[in-house]
Amino acid sequence: MSDNQQKSINWVAVFTMFALYGMISFVTNLAAPMGNVWVLQKGIDGKAALGMMGNMMNFLAYLFMGIPAGKMLTKCGYKKTALIAIATGFVGVAIQFVSGLVPPAADGNAVGPFCVYLLGAFVCGFSVCMLNMVVNPMLNLLGGGGNKGNQLNLIGTTFNSLCGTLTPMLVGALVGEVTKATKVADVNLVMYIALAVFALAFVILQFIKIENPEATSTTEDIPVFAPLKYRHCLLGVIAIFMYVGIEVGIPGTMNIWLAANGGELSKLGAAKPAAVAGGVVGIYWLLMLVGRTIGAFIGGKVSSRLMMIVTTVTAIVLILIGTQTTGASVKMPVYTIKEGFAMAQVPLTALLFALCGLCTSIMWPSTFNLATEKLGKYTAAASGLFMVMVVGGGILPLVQNHIADALASGTRDAAGAVTDAAKFTSAFMWAYIVPVVGLAYMFVYAAFFSKVPEDFKVD
Repeated sequence: MSDNQQKSINWVAVFTMFALYGMISFVTNLAAPMGNVWVLQKGIDGKAALGMMGNMMNFLAYLFMGIPAGKMLTKCGYKKTALIAIATGFVGVAIQFVSGLVPPAADGNAVGPFCVYLLGAFVCGFSVCMLNMVVNPMLNLLGGGGNKGNQLNLIGTTFNSLCGTLTPMLVGALVGEVTKATKVADVNLVMYIALAVFALAFVILQFIKIENPEATSTTEDIPVFAPLKYRHCLLGVIAIFMYVGIEVGIPGTMNIWLAANGGELSKLGAAKPAAVAGGVVGIYWLLMLVGRTIGAFIGGKVSSRLMMIVTTVTAIVLILIGTQTTGASVKMPVYTIKEGFAMAQVPLTALLFALCGLCTSIMWPSTFNLATEKLGKYTAAASGLFMVMVVGGGILPLVQNHIADALASGTRDAAGAVTDAAKFTSAFMWAYIVPVVGLAYMFVYAAFFSKVPEDFKVD
């Protein structure tokens, strides 16, 4: 990109997109700690699956909103879509706030207020889906596409990770210890912050002039699946499905494996394996933040294609070596709420799997950049398809853990403790064939099918 092109970048618009990128993770990551507040309420009664329902409602919204949001972006343009998304987010957070004001039933049953909260989480899911629709293509196009567009997206994902890390920390600081006496009102400060940020962003965006690069706002009726006629987009959409499943499946399955009483951590002397497991998984997400920061600095010089090739191969190697080194152990820093950072003895496998966070950190913006390169008027529709494919984060980990459950049959006693650690571990290692296959697909896509010809033009 020439110096003249760099000077033409609208940096006010860019920083506005960065702020919205942060709100995506702030709202999304609010669901899990809020679930911890709800899970001990009467009527929910400690059911962890119900505690995760808010998180599920957030992501379920992507399935319904992805394609309509793409159409909205095509018809309305970036600014109006962003304003609608911000207003929707304000409403969603307001509904969650109201759920803390709704009184429980006469017998103390909190299912009614909980359902109001789930509605708010679902509405927030629509908001973050639309925000994702705006910030990804907007940053790519504001940067002029190519390496600079990828670099802006990487900077945005770094800020996204930072806000996502701060959200559960803030909720935890407000709640302290979760008991049956803990109420949603105890975290009202978080609600006030979210409402204030959405309101302020709505007002500021009103005064910012944002053009639609490459005339992406159009009255032309773009068919939903029209971008899929271009090979690099079709295969890129599939790659995003794989990526989200990989990103969630690697740490999620590792957490279940490590947290089991009587498993590998117990053998290594961990008195509270679940706490250590959570600390190891925390390192994975911390390394994603580190990877995105590094990617933001090198993204202007290193192509998305090269970064994808290197990171997918590295992740495959880390996983394959990890599945073969379960008998070895190593000390690694882990973070727990009570002790902060401390050195813990963990399987070498856990360290290798955690290091995959460095690899997965750059895959979303890089895949998006490759799949939407030179799509022009089809960019918004392609973004909608990308949002729908976020559902891979639910499907692939489910398949991965189903494999583990099937192979680990008979390895736990009635209390849930592992009685055959070797077989239990082997089952989980075999389950990692799912992210390996997904990473292999992404490597093939990046190496052989993502390159767009110089003379490429859309219809």
